[in-house]
Amino acid sequence: MIHDIYRAESRKEAEKAFARFTKTFEAKYPTAVEKLVKTKELTMQFYDFPAEHWSHIRSTNPIESMFATVRLRTRKTKGCGSRKATLAMVFQLACSAQKRWRALNGSDLMADIVDARFRFKDGIKETVSDADLLTSNTKF
Repeated sequence: MIHDIYRAESRKEAEKAFARFTKTFEAKYPTAVEKLVKTKELTMQFYDFPAEHWSHIRSTNPIESMFATVRLRTRKTKGCGSRKATLAMVFQLACSAQKRWRALNGSDLMADIVDARFRFKDGIKETVSDADLLTSNTKF
């Protein structure tokens, strides 16, 4: 049922799945459901981003991939000695690893995310009217 929430096509469908989940598990796991209810808005915030980015937002894989390279090398060298040597090694490994990284899906939409003239609703880009731009100070 958790998958139904974050795999939904729209925020509205996700909210329905969330309601089903809370109704089903509230009696058995009240503390867990309470924590989910508290963070519901934050959890569903990815619907305000391009749909192309959703798979990256829902996953920790980009972070894990970067640190896998560093972790492997650190284990091989059995530590690097000083703090400065460790930082230098981690920096060089990250610089080397980034050469093989692929771009995020929809990386061309990054500028539109920070541009106040656009917003994303259920992953689809919408243009913000001039009146809305004047009344809102921030995008989120």
